[in-house]
Amino acid sequence: MKRKPILVTGGAGFIGSHLIRLLVKSYPEYQIFNLDNLTYAGNLENLSDIQGEANYTFIKGDITDDVFINKLFEQYKFESVIHLAAESHVDRSIEDPLAFVKTNILGTLNLLNAFKFLWKEGFNNKLFYHISTDEVYGSLGDVGLFTEETSYDPNSPYSASKASSDHFVRAFGETYGIPYVISNCSNNYGPNQFPEKLIPLFINNIINEKPLPVYGDGNYTRDWLYVIDHARAIDLVFHNAKRGETYNIGGFNEWKNIKLVELLCDIMDKKLNRTSGSSQKLITFVKDRPGHDYRYAIDASKIKEELGWTPSVNFEQGLEKTVDWYLSNKEWLDNVTSGEYREYYKKQYH
Repeated sequence: MKRKPILVTGGAGFIGSHLIRLLVKSYPEYQIFNLDNLTYAGNLENLSDIQGEANYTFIKGDITDDVFINKLFEQYKFESVIHLAAESHVDRSIEDPLAFVKTNILGTLNLLNAFKFLWKEGFNNKLFYHISTDEVYGSLGDVGLFTEETSYDPNSPYSASKASSDHFVRAFGETYGIPYVISNCSNNYGPNQFPEKLIPLFINNIINEKPLPVYGDGNYTRDWLYVIDHARAIDLVFHNAKRGETYNIGGFNEWKNIKLVELLCDIMDKKLNRTSGSSQKLITFVKDRPGHDYRYAIDASKIKEELGWTPSVNFEQGLEKTVDWYLSNKEWLDNVTSGEYREYYKKQYH
């Protein structure tokens, strides 16, 4: 059987690994190619359970290398691309914005150019699916929601680079006729997330009884999306969305950072059989980061109404599932928190 070649970029990362697993297990008629450069957050341990599947192929490579990307497209003739590969941590973007320009903008352009050139004779049944973030919309006040019509207003080098890549995808659609869809998601959490992001960072710190660094007064608000629900949503958008459309994907879970941390502390105290309230004593308020957006909140009614997607878990359920996974996979956590990450953590938070 000749399988349909689908390229997923960033498939060894957090969101990508959950999507790869879903696609490989659900669609034996696809050959899923996982292109990942295996930088600090890319980890093939995330996919150890499917690495021997016949319809899964891993390719190590850098999307910023245009010669490599062009050869790859010519060799495998990918009929569709699901593009997740990105630098995604705001703090890192403040430290090194140029790295975000290279990966998030130039990398996306290389993929678009290769896709355009390969299918220049026609885009029948082809798709370029670009995964983006709600951070491109900027910051909300105490009321209101981001919709697909919200104007872009990025405030960090990370969100500016993602906004630019979104614009290039749309421009290639308008200028060259490339069939595309874009989705903008809220904060993801769940198993396998690299512990530079809030939830896995704090789980690891609570385990090791280290301080929990909360920016500012802790009242920044985010919408939280369980990563497996995000993978389900990507699957639906990829197969059923109208070309040229944008879909916001949110968890219907708004939480102030400090309330989230307090809930996490309570769950961890129970799981670790510690005295109630002991983990909350680790909370340490630290100097706020520059350009910190006050509130994100997603209106996900479009994907719900058009594609029938809703989250499968509420935040409390998803957070408990996440904690259980990290406590059951301490070896994974120990592996990824060694070396480069420790140096970064020391520089960023101490």
